[in-house]
Amino acid sequence: METAKSRLVIIREIRVCAFISVHLCPSVVYFGMNYWLVKSEPEAYSWTQFVKDGKTAWTGVRNFQARNNLRAMKKGDSVFFYHSVSDKQIVGLARVAKEFYPDATATDGDWSCVDLEPVRPLKNPVTLETIKADAVLKEMPLVKQSRLSVTPLTKAHAERILKLANG
Repeated sequence: METAKSRLVIIREIRVCAFISVHLCPSVVYFGMNYWLVKSEPEAYSWTQFVKDGKTAWTGVRNFQARNNLRAMKKGDSVFFYHSVSDKQIVGLARVAKEFYPDATATDGDWSCVDLEPVRPLKNPVTLETIKADAVLKEMPLVKQSRLSVTPLTKAHAERILKLANG
């Protein structure tokens, strides 16, 4: 039998759930905005080209975990842009402009992409060396799962990156 108290609990649960974004990985649950890091080889697609384009479909991701991370992105989420291979540094801040949809570059399989738009370059790029030496950042998936091209960040990671970038 439903009581006033049980209805209140259900209403509270619904309200709380409205503010929780659940990452497809069950161990990652964010409240409010999510933070992400995407990697690109600057020789293939650089921050400079991204800014010139004004917006891009983040296509070509062919790792299941990275794909699931793309699918967990929400419009407006913050995305840090990392130059891999040669520069090895976070160079800019972007945002999710459009949530996941089928990746038209995929010839087979169930692959997704999102649209990203640049927000601003980082005043001071944050190098991989700095990340590995920092007490907060050394636990980032960029360090722990270095081959993954799309990774979630915690709010603490995002705040620390921005603090280091702003000097």
